[in-house]
Amino acid sequence: MAGANLVATAAVASQPPVNPGAKWKRFPNPEAAGFGSSALQALEHILYSKPTTSLMVVRAGRIAYSYGDISRTSNVASVRKSILSMLYGKYVANGRIDLDRTIGQLGIDESGEGLMPIEKTATIRHILTSSSGVYWPAGSPGGNEATPPRGSKKPGSYFLYNNWDFNVAGAVFEQLSGKTVFQALADDLAAPLEFEDFDLTRQKMVGYHTNPSRYKSYQMFLSPRDLARLGLLMVNGGVWNGRQIIPAEWVLESTTLHWRAADMHSRRGQTGYAYMWWKPSEGRRGPEWADSYLAYGKWGQMVLGLPAIDTVIVHQRAVTDEFAIAYYLGATAMAPAGGEFTDNDFLALADIILAARI
Repeated sequence: MAGANLVATAAVASQPPVNPGAKWKRFPNPEAAGFGSSALQALEHILYSKPTTSLMVVRAGRIAYSYGDISRTSNVASVRKSILSMLYGKYVANGRIDLDRTIGQLGIDESGEGLMPIEKTATIRHILTSSSGVYWPAGSPGGNEATPPRGSKKPGSYFLYNNWDFNVAGAVFEQLSGKTVFQALADDLAAPLEFEDFDLTRQKMVGYHTNPSRYKSYQMFLSPRDLARLGLLMVNGGVWNGRQIIPAEWVLESTTLHWRAADMHSRRGQTGYAYMWWKPSEGRRGPEWADSYLAYGKWGQMVLGLPAIDTVIVHQRAVTDEFAIAYYLGATAMAPAGGEFTDNDFLALADIILAARI
């Protein structure tokens, strides 16, 4: 069965990438996409007990299975970071962004006493891999709470999931690309990929009212079916309708493992890290997980790319805009109704979906 799947995958990989067009197309049934209907029906019974708003499984450019309202737009939390990584590719390729420039050279600094000399030696590459060694308090919640003393770690030597890095990655992108993150999202991804539910005015810069950092977070509000287009673009090597939207070299480089799970100081101990993408292949060794990558957002926002089997899985746990903005302003630390839904919860669901392959 596994051998047949790998043969089928090789056949699909030899074909031009399939894109959904203006509207997603569906397989007539899960079996046509290579999944067992009875196994996916059993999955629904599990989903009923989870704080899951929607789930999508895309195979070879078409919907193999969906659950819930896949058109509902919601805050994607830290999935924004992986999307920003996608946006970087075009500007790295055209020379506007040099990953080896330091934040000191770019004039990145903080108020008051400012950044230390050693902190200013961090490069853009260090920022993208969350290893800048800058432990200035972030301007928005969502990173690790415990940080080493400032100046104690050489940039590039120590991974710490740190929202200061990610927020600065947005500021650096805007400075060097000449576009806001949100305008680039609209022009470089939403337009060519024909997003169905995108609203530029809904995207927001958010940060603490009493801001310890001048760099705020660029919060994105997207639907599962538009997130699936982003995942499919990555699985297709950056190609959409015959056009290279993201350089193929960047798709490869940005999803290559840079930090092994064993060397990371993070809450997610079974996944490595690339350029703002998580690497679940650190803990899952099956051939279907080869070269996989995961965008993981708080509360249960997930986009998993499985290029080895031409598959994308998207999970949404929708929250209201009011709740999300209150959280990023520091006005609430509560979890939404239903409790947390972690990357491990999602990967367990992904295992069930992959076990349904026939």
